[in-house]
Amino acid sequence: MNRITALVVASIALAGGLATGPTATATDRAGATNSAQAAYSCSPGNFCIYSDWNGGGTRCQWSDSRKANTADNCSFIQRGQNVRSVWNATGHRVQYYTQTNYHSRVGSTPAGQGGNLQGNYQIRSFKPQ
Repeated sequence: MNRITALVVASIALAGGLATGPTATATDRAGATNSAQAAYSCSPGNFCIYSDWNGGGTRCQWSDSRKANTADNCSFIQRGQNVRSVWNATGHRVQYYTQTNYHSRVGSTPAGQGGNLQGNYQIRSFKPQ
């Protein structure tokens, strides 16, 4: 009987351990998401663009709700580098364009969100949606 009892106890322990596995994974994923958001250094109220993936590289940020020409004060755009990631810390969705003066819309990002882009274009202007 002791062998059967030990087997039952071991089975219950194993089942209990498996039941907590997904919870740990979900916690890890949430932690990774929070870490990703923390990687995007963007001051509240600003729209930020980055020369590298995941908010890395050179950052340009604007507190203005719209910018007709980002090259006016963004060094990596002036050097011809593409935008690889964005973060929108404003209170509104931001639309962005590959040309100055709000021409050739390429995308938009909701308030409080961001992430990686295709990385094969520059954001040359932006405004609220």
